[in-house]
Amino acid sequence: MTLGDLETLGLRPGDALFLDFDGTLAEIGPDPDAIRLPPSTHEDLEILAGHLGGALAVISGRDLRDLGSRVPAGLWRLGGHGIEVLPPGAAPPPTTMEPAEGLLAPLVDVASRPGVRLEIKGPVAAIHYRAAPDQEEACLAAAQAAARIVPGHVVQAGKMVVEVKPAAAHKGSSLTRLMQAPPFQGRRPIMLGDDTTDEDAMAVAAGLGGLAVKVGPGPSIATLRAPDPGAVRAWLAREGSGG
Repeated sequence: MTLGDLETLGLRPGDALFLDFDGTLAEIGPDPDAIRLPPSTHEDLEILAGHLGGALAVISGRDLRDLGSRVPAGLWRLGGHGIEVLPPGAAPPPTTMEPAEGLLAPLVDVASRPGVRLEIKGPVAAIHYRAAPDQEEACLAAAQAAARIVPGHVVQAGKMVVEVKPAAAHKGSSLTRLMQAPPFQGRRPIMLGDDTTDEDAMAVAAGLGGLAVKVGPGPSIATLRAPDPGAVRAWLAREGSGG
């Protein structure tokens, strides 16, 4: 297996590692609920978290409770693009945040079209059109209409998906906040991601003297590339074993 630029990237004891989940740690599939990491990757992540003094975080657009069921509890877990933060060992709150009132009406309407699916991820609402690519324009229009209804919300387009989310749900801002506190403070940030939502965090990592790694094809501000999530998991296994 080729690791791309990860072939020559080695983690240092003074690094802080930030990872997206879907499309970075795990392959994107038609059913988000079915996506799981191999048990070996759970072990590799826990080992690496120990090597890095706990400075390893998974930042995902998934709801925090959803994310918490898919990654080890010994990691920092950030859900809803960072709007909720869970430190190592902490259990997710039992109740989820809800989308703002009035946000869903335009999205429910467009989700009634064949192949379009509405996903609620805490305060974030996502419209998936992977099974109906001809509905992209309609989905974008519905998301923009929803964001106009509720002040303080923005539209974020991704791979065959468009999200409506609170402006505070921003991976770049989340990475900035983590880097200002232990155990991340003073370390070199390394951000791995595959989608447009990850570019914000990549830009922050690079601006702080760190590195950004783009997983998969497509334009990116990242200077390093990895071919796919399989390469990322292989790299984590290598780094966890001491290279």
